[in-house]
Amino acid sequence: MPEGAGHIALLVAVAAGITWALRALPFAVLAPMRHSTVVRYLSTHMPLGVMAMLAIYTVRGHTDGSTRQLLWLGIAVACTAVLHWVRGSALLSILAGTTLYVVLMSLWA
Repeated sequence: MPEGAGHIALLVAVAAGITWALRALPFAVLAPMRHSTVVRYLSTHMPLGVMAMLAIYTVRGHTDGSTRQLLWLGIAVACTAVLHWVRGSALLSILAGTTLYVVLMSLWA
């Protein structure tokens, strides 16, 4: 390896090790608490909270749009919510809502 390539390989290896450690650390710390009531409560309620925050952040970013954009956004959000309520599949509802929004924005923006 040329001299510069060795340094780059070392940097990539160190970055990969740090990334792996940061991702594994929460699992190692929470392993003894796996059956506690706090972890059970968080595992039940945290996904809903995260999805709500992501939805609020996404919708909030479109508040300066035109009336038509806000209408398409409202329709897409309603479609996502109804689909998730009826089918219970997060992947299906998110993909359908996103697709509907993109189609509406592409055709009638």
